[in-house]
Amino acid sequence: MLALIQAAGWPIWPLIIASVLALAIIFERAYSLRRTIVIPTNLLEQVLSNLRQHGPNPDLLRALSEGSPLGRVLVAGIRNVGNSRDLMKESLEEAGRAVAHDLERYLMTLGTIASVAPLMGLLGTVVGMVEIFGSQSPTGGNPAALAHGISVALYNTAFGLIVAIPSMIFYRFFRGRVDAFLVEMEQQAVRLVDMIHSERK
Repeated sequence: MLALIQAAGWPIWPLIIASVLALAIIFERAYSLRRTIVIPTNLLEQVLSNLRQHGPNPDLLRALSEGSPLGRVLVAGIRNVGNSRDLMKESLEEAGRAVAHDLERYLMTLGTIASVAPLMGLLGTVVGMVEIFGSQSPTGGNPAALAHGISVALYNTAFGLIVAIPSMIFYRFFRGRVDAFLVEMEQQAVRLVDMIHSERK
């Protein structure tokens, strides 16, 4: 591995840093965006049952807001149980925007790495080409310098693509998962509003 890094030259270091950062984001988002953490099963039914029995008590609100992103959205609606339907929906939408921002955390960085990694590889390619042309002289070329320039150009191009392709795949995957979670949260929030206001009539 060390020999490969030496052959690729200094342009490989930004790519190595980008790859480590991309891996860290992928593992963190894979853990944080699990369904059991974001949208626990039967949470809305449990909340409605608790509301009917005990009302909007502080213990329920605290447990919900600390338990999951969906719980944070539902808490915003429960806090406005006595208000109009429009005000309740507005508070749910505001909470939903905050939760969406949290769910999308680090995804912009991952997308940026996916976009920039091929350009970093291209920079290494250009550096390698400069070394190749620099090794040429009127009396003939230096084979060692020529070989090093070629390895710098090819290794950086390949490594840039190796970093970019998985980063883009996981960026798209996590974006799709976040969008699906947000749609489901919106549906559950609407159900909360409908059920609370139907019971009040």
